[in-house]
Amino acid sequence: MIFVDFHAEAPGEKEAFGLYFDGRASAVIGTHTHVQTADERILPGGTAYMTDAGMTGPIHSVIGVDPEGAVKRGITQVLYKMDLPETAAAIHGLIMDIDRRTRRAASVRRIRIEEPRPELRNSKK
Repeated sequence: MIFVDFHAEAPGEKEAFGLYFDGRASAVIGTHTHVQTADERILPGGTAYMTDAGMTGPIHSVIGVDPEGAVKRGITQVLYKMDLPETAAAIHGLIMDIDRRTRRAASVRRIRIEEPRPELRNSKK
């Protein structure tokens, strides 16, 4: 089986790459933007595809880091240490069934599991 993690910024770039490799790879899953897309599917040639699998990490964050520090860094353009916030977490991703014989995707399902701990959602260190 061939699994491709395409680490790119632009959704269109990821989709074009997925279509190019349709039938050549078992799966093409985009990463990098940390925002899960809702476009999981099996392409016509049998390749499982998703533009961005999303992020595993803190829910109340800016791509996994403390929002206050991320905003400060963006405004001042000064590099500050990026801390992990103590907040509820989530797992984002994709579950795929790949046929061992054909090496093509049989099914794809997006997953998003959030930790049910509301007392942590707005806590600070």
